[in-house]
Amino acid sequence: MENTRDDNVTNEAFQRLHTLEALKEAGQDPYPARCRLSHSIGELLEAGDDLLAAEEKVHTAGRLISFRSHGKTSFAHLFSNGAKIQLYTRRDVLGESVYASFKKLDIGDFVGVEGHLFRTKTGELTIWVEDYVLLAKSLRPLPEKWHGLRDVEARYRQRYLDLIANSRVREVFSLRSRLIHALRLFFDRHRFLEVETPMMQPIPGGAAARPFVTYHNALSRELYLRIAPELYLKRLLVGGLERVYEINRNFRNEGLSTEHNPEFTMLEFYWAYTDYSRLMRFTEELFCELASQTLGRTELEYKGRRIDLTPPWQTFSLTQSLVKFGGFSEGELQCHDKLRHIAAKSGVDTQAKPGGILLKLFEKLVEPQLIQPTFIIDFPLDISPLAKSKPEAPDLVERFELYIGGTEIANAFTELNDPQEQRKRFLAQVKEREAGDQEAHRLDEDFLRALEHGMPPAAGEGIGIDRLVMLFTDMPSIRDVILFPQLRGEATSP
Repeated sequence: MENTRDDNVTNEAFQRLHTLEALKEAGQDPYPARCRLSHSIGELLEAGDDLLAAEEKVHTAGRLISFRSHGKTSFAHLFSNGAKIQLYTRRDVLGESVYASFKKLDIGDFVGVEGHLFRTKTGELTIWVEDYVLLAKSLRPLPEKWHGLRDVEARYRQRYLDLIANSRVREVFSLRSRLIHALRLFFDRHRFLEVETPMMQPIPGGAAARPFVTYHNALSRELYLRIAPELYLKRLLVGGLERVYEINRNFRNEGLSTEHNPEFTMLEFYWAYTDYSRLMRFTEELFCELASQTLGRTELEYKGRRIDLTPPWQTFSLTQSLVKFGGFSEGELQCHDKLRHIAAKSGVDTQAKPGGILLKLFEKLVEPQLIQPTFIIDFPLDISPLAKSKPEAPDLVERFELYIGGTEIANAFTELNDPQEQRKRFLAQVKEREAGDQEAHRLDEDFLRALEHGMPPAAGEGIGIDRLVMLFTDMPSIRDVILFPQLRGEATSP
């Protein structure tokens, strides 16, 4: 019977183990601690002509990704950090035994080489190898060159192979790094102070979400992985730090989807003496700068649609968006009985608060249609317990959410800084928890105590970094922009 690919992989792995043992028996260390390096492969490619003119000897290293032998000569390629360079070896240069050992190298081995540069007849920069050293023996074969990693879950689970096989994946995470760097430069230039707040908290707060629970043995107390840094960042406003931001990891015990991962990265910032309307203009400026710095343009392609980040962005109230994109009338949305009837027909929970029903209708019917940058404002008070009410409409709050490409990217509001009103809203949330809503906010007495010392008027905003990277890289799933996303348990095998 013909071997399957898995059988071939297993046989090759066994052969590599035999090669490893032979190296050890010959007294060769297959995993030396260090090597000489004069240039990285990328540096060699950048300075190639200058090095050729100087006739310098070079030392570099990388992973062997191709090999072809022609009797007394061989060609190979070394790969490192997204760059590759060709190697040329000759038996009469290396010597009989060294050349024979070089030919026994396996694809995937890490190798250091010494030699001089030249260009082949086709113009390819190549190292004429005068000596080499094995730096790390690879005991498993890499993904097949032409097939790569087609199993999506295998790509996420074995990201190390995904990075080797797919240059596009390396580009995505390179852009992610540049984007976060650009974020820091933007906020530093606007005189914000980067801070760090606790990831383990005695009371999870700042968002409507179910937390992960842990236990601290020395303190003999239950703690929670943070669902948001909001309440701690606002404590810093009380303490006199008037512009603060944090690029933070949050943890929410929720389901998995193309837009949700249990641990995710957010930018959250707070700015004293400003309000949510100022943050809308600030956000437009931020996104345009990020796109210009990382992509060189303010137009994006996302899921086959062109998106233009040029301000000003369109703005609708929550109700207006349901009228324009959902096809409802304002009268239907303002009448509780009619609203519940609409919810039932739309498959939305009819037992939620009126504000909750409006939000669920919006998420199901309107959100997917918001492709161009859109601010949604005027959210109901009953779903915004940390936001300041609008003076002219006390049942609404000064809050916006930003939608681009059919998904929520940011959430912001003018912060509630009245400690008595905040206590009243927390107590209402406690009643909802007692009624069974496990995502309702908890009462945080220390936060209320901080507010009682006085917090200046301020606005704050949270921006989903993972979703922003999805948008800038045209990736369909949040798992494509997180190096090691959470996955279901892997089936074990011998």
